[in-house]
Amino acid sequence: MRILITHNTYQQAGGEDIVVANERALLQEAGHEVKLYTVSNYDINGLGKKLKTFIETPYSHKAKQQFADIIKIFKPDIVHVHNFFPLLTPAIYDSCIEAHVPVVQTLHNYRTICPGALLMRDSKICEKCVTNSPYWGAWHRCYRGSFLGSLAVARMVAVHKNKKTWLQKVDRFIVLTEFARKKFIESGFLADRLVVKPNFVTDLEQLDINKHSGALFVGRISEEKGLRTLMEAWQTIDYTLCIIGDGPMMNETKALAPNNVHFLRKLSSHEVRVAMSKAAFLIMPSLWYEGFPMTIVEAFSCGLPVITSNLGSIAEIVKDGVTGLHFNTKDADDLAAKVRWAINHPREMAQMGLNARAEYERKYTPDKNYRQLISIYEKAITGNNTP
Repeated sequence: MRILITHNTYQQAGGEDIVVANERALLQEAGHEVKLYTVSNYDINGLGKKLKTFIETPYSHKAKQQFADIIKIFKPDIVHVHNFFPLLTPAIYDSCIEAHVPVVQTLHNYRTICPGALLMRDSKICEKCVTNSPYWGAWHRCYRGSFLGSLAVARMVAVHKNKKTWLQKVDRFIVLTEFARKKFIESGFLADRLVVKPNFVTDLEQLDINKHSGALFVGRISEEKGLRTLMEAWQTIDYTLCIIGDGPMMNETKALAPNNVHFLRKLSSHEVRVAMSKAAFLIMPSLWYEGFPMTIVEAFSCGLPVITSNLGSIAEIVKDGVTGLHFNTKDADDLAAKVRWAINHPREMAQMGLNARAEYERKYTPDKNYRQLISIYEKAITGNNTP
């Protein structure tokens, strides 16, 4: 199969970029001919380019033509779009339609229904743009706190909602959890075009580590990740917490942290897995619905249980009392109580770790993901709308 993967990369690399690289390698290793076409937000520099991007965010004729040229040369059997915002734009769908090439789109976040992409505002879940006009996102400056930036994204969401782009121009959407699938259906997406396929990670060698101690947080140090709740909870906990990551809230988080919290900033994937193999449990106190955090799959592959907010997709992935524990979102006291329970019940947490490893082997291996992905491609190519 000839597969054209396309992705608009961000200035700060994240989970989506890892997923793109993983799926590309997975398909190539299976013998498929794969081409990756990317554009980068680093190209948006200077006032002129920013103004041009603002105008063209809903639809770029230049991007359409460039993508049409790629299709003409590569002649793919299928196009897999990961992120089109802001440079590729939904115009690339028309390139595919005119060339009679089916399109699969992975919905990594909620950008197509929410200008801020997170369904979150002021540290709270917000679905105002889903049930009302997307232009509320501009009013509230939901995209990077910028009115103009938010207006550009709101225009994109509004234009393509009105044109029924999501209903007519994509053959198959990949969502990462059943929770996300239900959210997109609620917003008007067609149920028979939404299929759940989680992310995966390659299984590294099992490290021979007998002692597991300390709590671990891995991720971007930003508002939506719930670091304030975590720091508030840790004021009453006499137990080591290691924070791996970086982001805009790093200085604030350090200022709030007690002495038993240690910061390592960003580490390599292998170093993160080593840290996970040594830890007693991972903490994910997110305030937003999340997509499908690679961190959870990595933790499960290491047999590491996860303490997480009882919110959205992450509450679906982590089963309370089975592969980890849930706490009430933004409730520092409840988080502290769950952490203390985990510290005082190492045997039960160890069993949850074994359950997490078994869950990884059942759902999140490369082999299982490959079979799901190929099935999605085949159904898109043949027009089979069976979920």
